[in-house]
Amino acid sequence: MTKRLESKYKIDRRMGENIWGRPKSPVNRREYGPGQHGQRRKGKLSDYGVQLKAKQKLRFYYGNISEKQFRAIYDTAIRMKGDSGAHMIGLLERRLDAVVFRAKFVPTVFASRQFINHGHVTVNGKKVNIPSYRLKVGDVIEVKDKSKQMNLVLEAQALTERDVPDYIEVDANKLTAKFARIPAISDVPYAVQMEPHLVVEYYSR
Repeated sequence: MTKRLESKYKIDRRMGENIWGRPKSPVNRREYGPGQHGQRRKGKLSDYGVQLKAKQKLRFYYGNISEKQFRAIYDTAIRMKGDSGAHMIGLLERRLDAVVFRAKFVPTVFASRQFINHGHVTVNGKKVNIPSYRLKVGDVIEVKDKSKQMNLVLEAQALTERDVPDYIEVDANKLTAKFARIPAISDVPYAVQMEPHLVVEYYSR
């Protein structure tokens, strides 16, 4: 399990954006960064700085996944024909932890990783406890019966600030989700603008 080295609130303030769109994000109150030097005036970022920020923002969004895992996703994307940035998003959205979060089985992508690690989820009827497990179109994810009344799950079901995207077909009563198709970038409900083309530029320097 990848260790979360920074709290999600600190990540928001570091990026200067409410990247998950949460009502309680500190960026809603203070746009400057964390720490005693957070209010220093920031100079204009270089091209490298812009690319780095785009990479960090996307990596943080998916639960602060490790640099090694994120680079591996890029390496896979550039071997695929077509738009490498779009392929990166498609690969990230095929992660099991991303789909469990999107399906509103848990309130955050961080909680999704822990939920999967603890064995609360099955894929096509088989237990999978690897958050980075890559789903295929048509795969069915289900919350185990004994886990369906967990407070975490009930809390997520009640969330109103985000909807389930149409590339995931959810049965909220049975707590099942079908990964219906690989999404285009425009289909993914990011709370802020993501720029995967800048991530490709960062790694291809």
